[in-house]
Amino acid sequence: MCAVTLLLPVMLLALQASVCGGACVEVDSDTEAVAGEGFKLGCISCKRRGEVKAEASVSWTFRASDDSDFNELYYYENYQSWVADTRFSERLHWNGSKATRDLQDGSIYILNVTFNDTGTYKCTFRRVLQYSNHEYFTNTTKTIVLNVVPQVTRGMASILSEVMMYVTIIGLQVWLVVEMIYCYRKISAAGEEALRESAAEYLAIASESKDNCAEAPVAE
Repeated sequence: MCAVTLLLPVMLLALQASVCGGACVEVDSDTEAVAGEGFKLGCISCKRRGEVKAEASVSWTFRASDDSDFNELYYYENYQSWVADTRFSERLHWNGSKATRDLQDGSIYILNVTFNDTGTYKCTFRRVLQYSNHEYFTNTTKTIVLNVVPQVTRGMASILSEVMMYVTIIGLQVWLVVEMIYCYRKISAAGEEALRESAAEYLAIASESKDNCAEAPVAE
């Protein structure tokens, strides 16, 4: 029991390290940007068969809150990118996969966000899976509704999540301390018991030796 308790933190760290490896995870983008600051529009589309070679391109479209249609916004293909919407000239940068044509992260970064950037963004992956005897084409589209605010706001869900995280951490620490104290006392009690048994055994041997000496005949 005590050994398992002491090894628990090590096991948790190892599990965390394995989860934080290089596997692709489709995390949703944030949806609230602060005016005047930079913001990352996240768009991740994981390839389901990691062993299959593939090439992909990414295109973005944008519909402002007062627009009725989507407008072409941004393209990235074969290490080349260009901005199609003049409202974002010199404000958009590629923030996705680097040094590969097998794109899985198609995120872009907006510099100096304005209130006019509020609206709906669509990110489309056009991927070509290259098998030994044929090619397979897939399209994946993700939608992000962005709201621009004058300053950072925190929702109740975020606050509760952070509070629960700290409560959990403190609870685990208290539990670990209690388990360590329990193990220490158990080991200490076992040591004292062994010491008493050794002392009793020593006294029994000494007493037996004394009796044997008393019964031995005295040589004349």
